[in-house]
Amino acid sequence: MQLININKEVTDFLNELNHPFRDEIEQLRICVLSADKNLIENIKWNGPNYCFDNEDRITMRIQPPTKQVQLIFHRGAKKQEQPKNSLIEDKFKLLIWKENDRAIATFKNMEDIENSKANLTEIVREWIKATK
Repeated sequence: MQLININKEVTDFLNELNHPFRDEIEQLRICVLSADKNLIENIKWNGPNYCFDNEDRITMRIQPPTKQVQLIFHRGAKKQEQPKNSLIEDKFKLLIWKENDRAIATFKNMEDIENSKANLTEIVREWIKATK
């Protein structure tokens, strides 16, 4: 099994939240981090965030606690020139595109996550490759 970079500070932060989707958040953390050993986990916008080469690439939206957890795929905080097309092909239909360089995957329960794990791992890999 590949080692993943679970960040203790993120775990402690999540443990203190007592979030209703805590188990789902944990599954998404493992899924994202297992996609690329170079991803670094930290906290941004009151949720888990994933960086590649010190650049924010994926942020988990967990606040305010609602009936879902979202992964925001992006190219960092600064607005950049838009690519002509979506950065990756969404062959699994998991993403809602906000712009060609920003998309959201929404999970309403553990079943959504379990059914999407393999596809989500591939999307994370493609996203990191496309945004290097």
